[in-house]
Amino acid sequence: MAESPGAKGTTTAHTEAPAEKHEFPPFQKDTFASQLVSIVIAFVALYLIVSRVALPRVGGVIDARANTIEGDLADAQKLKDESDTALKAYESELAAARGRAQAIGNETREKLNASAEAERKSLEEKLSVKLADAEKTIAATRESAMSNVRGIAADAAASIVQQLTGVQPDTQAVNSAVDASLKG
Repeated sequence: MAESPGAKGTTTAHTEAPAEKHEFPPFQKDTFASQLVSIVIAFVALYLIVSRVALPRVGGVIDARANTIEGDLADAQKLKDESDTALKAYESELAAARGRAQAIGNETREKLNASAEAERKSLEEKLSVKLADAEKTIAATRESAMSNVRGIAADAAASIVQQLTGVQPDTQAVNSAVDASLKG
């Protein structure tokens, strides 16, 4: 910095550049051609590095990732197909099991119906035998009661005649009167 005496004896600092003209280096006419050559060389070198080294690596990574994705999708489709096959097999087995259960239920129902029918017939036969025995017993009891009724009726008729007439009636006449009365 240069100092210069002022009007009153004070000093001031100057920051001015010398009078020669300086341009911004990329715009200097003297170095413009060499700068263009340097830029072209740099871009060619950068292009060669990128095209020969970086792009094949990136392309390889992209291809590897695409192959991995395709493999994963193929595996997923294969597993989906296997699960669909297993689901169809499960559904067919379930339908077959339901059919077997239905058949077993129908067979059991038929067996139980046949067993119930056989038991019903057996009970009907037993009841008809008991009914026949009861009818025989009733007929025997009725016959015995009727024979007792005949004797009781004969005794009662003889007593009534004796009390009304005061004379003991003939047993043979009383019996024939009671028999005639019972017949009709």
